[in-house]
Amino acid sequence: MAVTSTDLLADAFDRISECVGDVLQDLSGDDLVARVGPGANSIGWLVWHLTRVQDDHVAAAGGLEQVWLAGGWQRRFGLPYPPEAHGYGQSSAEVGDFQGVPVRLLQQYHEAVHEQTLRFLKGLDEGALDRVVDTSFHPPVTLAVRLVSVVSDDLQHVGQAAYVRGLLRRR
Repeated sequence: MAVTSTDLLADAFDRISECVGDVLQDLSGDDLVARVGPGANSIGWLVWHLTRVQDDHVAAAGGLEQVWLAGGWQRRFGLPYPPEAHGYGQSSAEVGDFQGVPVRLLQQYHEAVHEQTLRFLKGLDEGALDRVVDTSFHPPVTLAVRLVSVVSDDLQHVGQAAYVRGLLRRR
């Protein structure tokens, strides 16, 4: 059986999800919000941000409702952010406002977004990846480019979260 582009994208998103699970495994609530330096991002905020970006971008590209809103996650997290916030452009103070979220809740939200992403990918054919999803850029952004961008962003942020976890473990 031939491997398709959507198979490769699903594999990439699976790897991100596995890394998120590894980063959050056995983490304390204090570790989740610890900042290793002034203005540094916490593990919790990084995982929330990468998950929110994936949720936002996949939902927009697929004409889906964001898991964050549809599943009541925004209310359950109780963060002082607007409903549409996904972390991009947030100040250091706003990053510091990421508090009081149980590790398991963050993990469950990520899992729900991952499941929606995989369902979306399974419904695509190869031709769908050429569809333009954003005309505000030159050249316009195709679905393939948007999804690869999300994979890249998510991998960077989960790597940052793993690095912070390593620093905290060495303290």
